[in-house]
Amino acid sequence: MTSPGWPSVSRRSALWGGLAAAGALAAGCTNAPPGATAAPPATTAPPPSSPAPAPPPGAGIAPVEPGRILVVGHRGASGYRPEHTLAAYELAIRLGADAVDVDLVPTRDGALVARHEPEIGGTTDVGTRPEFASRRTTKEIDGTPATGWFTTDFTLAEVRTLRAIERIPQTRPHNTLYDGRFGVVTFDEVLDLLDRLAAELRRPVGVLPEIKHSTYFARLGLPVEPALVETLRRRGRDRADSGVVIQSFETANLRALSGQVGCPLLQLVDAAGTRPADLVAAGDPRTSETLVTPAGLRDVAGYATWLGPTKELIVPLGPGDAETAPTTLVQDAHAADLRVMPYTFRNENEFLPAGRRRGGPAGDGVAAPADTYGDAFGEYHQYVALGVDAVFSDDPDTALAAVRP
Repeated sequence: MTSPGWPSVSRRSALWGGLAAAGALAAGCTNAPPGATAAPPATTAPPPSSPAPAPPPGAGIAPVEPGRILVVGHRGASGYRPEHTLAAYELAIRLGADAVDVDLVPTRDGALVARHEPEIGGTTDVGTRPEFASRRTTKEIDGTPATGWFTTDFTLAEVRTLRAIERIPQTRPHNTLYDGRFGVVTFDEVLDLLDRLAAELRRPVGVLPEIKHSTYFARLGLPVEPALVETLRRRGRDRADSGVVIQSFETANLRALSGQVGCPLLQLVDAAGTRPADLVAAGDPRTSETLVTPAGLRDVAGYATWLGPTKELIVPLGPGDAETAPTTLVQDAHAADLRVMPYTFRNENEFLPAGRRRGGPAGDGVAAPADTYGDAFGEYHQYVALGVDAVFSDDPDTALAAVRP
């Protein structure tokens, strides 16, 4: 279903309500009292002692009741904090997300760190650091040239000296308040945080590590998969009930992992017209469209439990970013025994279809400030009606309010 037009909402008022809800969760309340406020969550405080047993760290992200839609904090609560920081992950969980999405890339010495891409000029202060100026370079990653600074040219010790910054400051200027306040973290440090939160909040907390650019890193001699498997096994997180779902846009690595770990796998699928990098490298002509045909979905179901398509494979956008008729992808995936978790839901106008944009002189988003929110609730409601099982969201509080009213 779709909802009637919603008024535009500023990030300031939405964030105020989100932090009030986070304070209620931290206090063990079901709902925040009207007008309640809360300070930003700490990232180092130990969990309070209690005689009652805590749930196993990160155990399970499966719904506890039929029809319950899961909410995954995309790179944490990245609508409110610089992405892939402990602060973003913690806020996502305190806002009520079932799990967080963690992109993983290797350093020169093979450590797994949480960054969206190996190029870190746009997400850290490395560009302001004169000692690293000479490391700016251009590399080709999956056929696309990129210029900047790359994790594979830095040791973990060097990466630890960098500070995170907001990736899209024009759209999220409020997040720039936190530039420089948080460091770059390892996957182990993320898991430590989630273990603490699971114990403190007395509920399961899941994690979805994403293997970035598998073929590219393997060619560099820095494959992500062995380090990921070692970490999960060492921490007892490689079981079906351990609250972990491993994701990738590539296919060969997931096929291999299906025989190495017990945790579920999620096949990400990019926009129409794209091809997974491993298929390109192998000379395989299949495209994203091929993966989401009924036959392609049955093949994916042979190694994965989840399908993670871009939203536009479910509700395509036409000229002018106008929504067109939904496809049958959700039904087709369910018929293949796959669960569906589309990406990425965001509140700001620029990430919404044209008909859901709000604000500006005419109320249609044109000439509205870049951080103006549109009809995000209407978009969530549409995908719920189409039958999705989970959502990746930059704004977990909005997602929860939409999918679990």
